[in-house]
Amino acid sequence: MEPISRRTALTLGGLGLAGTTVGAAGLLWTSTSGIDTQTRAGEQLREPFELRSADGRLQLRLDAARGTAQIGGRSASVLSYNGGIPGPTLRLKAGDRLALSLNNDLVDPTNLHVHGLHVSPQDNGDNPFVMVEPGDAFDYEYQLPADHPPGVYWYHPHHHGAVADQIFGGLYGAIIVEDPKSIDAARERVLVISDITLDGRGSIAAVSPMEQMLGREGEIVLVNGQVNPTLNARPGERERWRIVNACVSRYLRLQLGGQRMQLLGIDSGRFAKPRTVEEIVLTPGNRADVLVTMAVGTAILETQSYDRGSAGGMMGGNGRPRSGTAAGRAQLATLAVAGETVPAAAEVPVQLMPRDLRGSVVTARRELTFAMDMGGMMGPNGMMSFTINGQRFDRKRVDVTVAAGSTEEWTLRNTSPMDHPMHLHVWPMQLVGDNSGSAAAVWQDVVNVPARGQVRVRIVFDGFRGRSVYHCHILDHEDNGMMGVIEAR
Repeated sequence: MEPISRRTALTLGGLGLAGTTVGAAGLLWTSTSGIDTQTRAGEQLREPFELRSADGRLQLRLDAARGTAQIGGRSASVLSYNGGIPGPTLRLKAGDRLALSLNNDLVDPTNLHVHGLHVSPQDNGDNPFVMVEPGDAFDYEYQLPADHPPGVYWYHPHHHGAVADQIFGGLYGAIIVEDPKSIDAARERVLVISDITLDGRGSIAAVSPMEQMLGREGEIVLVNGQVNPTLNARPGERERWRIVNACVSRYLRLQLGGQRMQLLGIDSGRFAKPRTVEEIVLTPGNRADVLVTMAVGTAILETQSYDRGSAGGMMGGNGRPRSGTAAGRAQLATLAVAGETVPAAAEVPVQLMPRDLRGSVVTARRELTFAMDMGGMMGPNGMMSFTINGQRFDRKRVDVTVAAGSTEEWTLRNTSPMDHPMHLHVWPMQLVGDNSGSAAAVWQDVVNVPARGQVRVRIVFDGFRGRSVYHCHILDHEDNGMMGVIEAR
């Protein structure tokens, strides 16, 4: 089976989905990790520990530390929040206040980003310029607007230069903003998908300059920190799966053969009615809200190959990311459906649609060009330069200044031979020029910009003022300079 092309995925749906049918395929992982269980069904899926808001508030302490975890039946030295991979799932409602004390028990500085939440970037809000030194703590506080969109979000470190290392090591967790009207489901599952590579001693493997240039992809793919866990259900049950792509660089092309998948939305975006899909493509940082209606039998949740480009002759290499090869295919979880058939679930209520900016007055138009360059401005460790509009990240420089409350249209261009998924903090983006032909307003906070291609988005800078960032969510690229500073005034 050939990997889906990046341009095909864009055309079939800036919605994050494509309509290709493929069969199941197994992959036996054999690596320095010593773990070769990716094709064997593992233990029962474990849900992350869950914390829910009460009376409009959720308060918690989050400890970032190195510790020991069991991965594929082997002891491994990893990073974690509160001792878990993933960290605790945070359940909130629109209008809630989240008070979070981050304690840094790592040997390096860190901080926290609440990815996708529409909250203030100032002071102790979603401020990427905060730095928490080893042994220190920082008290974050986030006030969700009363009209905050429901959906799947997540949190992870965002200290520039260490983001990829810390997330690859195990620092991530899910955030759920509940629906104002409940959706009938037999059960809800949080599935945080990540990847990791372990060396022969069970430590996180060192990353080569070539892997950083391509964007590292781990040899072991995890669901909630487990290798190919088992899920059990009864025929006719409808489950709700909240899926997070917490991989540093890996694109997920998800399939679940023989089962009915209905997509409620990607990131904070929603469709008025669920859309039946055969596969879902998630770039790093994307999330999917999915209904799965069970049919009797055994099904494999798997990720298929996805071609996100190659380095060509850059750095004297001919590298291609793992996800664009046969090694990019992996079994993620095994679903066993048996027993008596249950009655059909209630119809999904019509969802409140996000506003459509295609008819709005645009106050400014901008172009952002994502580039990889060998000449003139080398990045750290002698690597090539990763730039946006010809500049590497400088936290002291403001690259884009916008008027609070304005609506802008951005053309995102990619002159490089690899895809770059662009993420804008605080303010989500509406796709308006992705060739999807969708009549609905499609909103995401991570938008894929294909190699040698472009995408147009519109953004309304409402709700908050302050400084934040936009960047490539291939996190090695971000750490090596592919990030800019934005300020809303």
